[in-house]
Amino acid sequence: MSTPVRQTDSVAAPEQGAAPRRVLVTGGAGFIGSHLTDLLLARGDEVTVVDNLSTGRRENLPARHPRLRFIEADLSHALDAMGKGETFDQIYHLAAAVGVRLVVERPIESIDTNVEQTSALLKFAVTHGPAGRPAATLIASSSEVYGKPDKSPFSEDDDVVYGPTTKARWSYAASKAIDEYLALAYHAQRGLPAVVARFFNTVGPRQVGSYGMVLPNFVASALKGEDLIVHGDGRQSRCFCDVRDVVAVLPRLLGAPETHGRVFNVGSDTVIAIADLAGAVISTLSSRSRVRLVPYDAVFGAGFEDLRQRQPDLRRIRAAVGFEPRISLERTIQDLATGMGWTPDQPRGDARVHTIAAKTKATPSPASGGRAGASGSGEGGA
Repeated sequence: MSTPVRQTDSVAAPEQGAAPRRVLVTGGAGFIGSHLTDLLLARGDEVTVVDNLSTGRRENLPARHPRLRFIEADLSHALDAMGKGETFDQIYHLAAAVGVRLVVERPIESIDTNVEQTSALLKFAVTHGPAGRPAATLIASSSEVYGKPDKSPFSEDDDVVYGPTTKARWSYAASKAIDEYLALAYHAQRGLPAVVARFFNTVGPRQVGSYGMVLPNFVASALKGEDLIVHGDGRQSRCFCDVRDVVAVLPRLLGAPETHGRVFNVGSDTVIAIADLAGAVISTLSSRSRVRLVPYDAVFGAGFEDLRQRQPDLRRIRAAVGFEPRISLERTIQDLATGMGWTPDQPRGDARVHTIAAKTKATPSPASGGRAGASGSGEGGA
């Protein structure tokens, strides 16, 4: 069902002097989008956020701000409601269906969201920049685009390899690849100053575990003293980057003309096994929790495929804008826990890790109606 357009928090009149930058953030009430919105407001921009709140939360954004306009609506409806005079200097397109679990369970909605909404956004961007020219546009993509290559680290110009179309798990990768093709085509054919950012396992405050995001689920379980559930043997590895490092580089990418028409990996290249990540959460929070290994098939169904390692090659983004993540994984864990009510002076018991291999079919995941618990396939927020 479509979400009607509802608008709050009108933008105040421009201040004297140079007019503030006008920016549109789609999905701006979500995990990454809300941190980006905070950064843009802090630098003095006028920000319009469009979010249907299907996975985003209004409380992620300021309740009122003189330079924030919030529109609750499906993106295509919001864009249709904007007149020709509604122009933006920059557009950040973060609205998307996220999380492999969500895609496996609701593939139609996920594909429609990722492809149709992006197409509508790009058409809008071509004519809604300053003076009716194209607006500088950043398209958020995902490391899932790489599929299941036989090399690591992943470089932006690598071939992509997907599984069969009979496996819904690969539809997310294909839909995000279509988004990239569209953005690059609009750059080549319509002169749209577009840049694609492929996020690798972004984590941090405000992230929720509803769709299988691994770190917030681990933190929540550790604070409750529950088992941290890790899929497979736990040796699959990922690279986790704090959301505050990620959003800080996005305006730099979009603001550099030499990046337009290109794709950039965005994330950390420090590798950690998922079982070790669970251990780090337990240790950092002094939790009594244990690590429990659960077969993939018990959670995602027979034949689910996961990558053993997902690590980005960051040479391109380092050369372009000098990107280097600065926030430690330990601080990210602590800040996530703080957002859930944890304080450092409230230890949760000993930090020993006990790994128990599952011998029988596991309890279903939260998203399929089972008990609440952490999931550890390695998903982390695109």
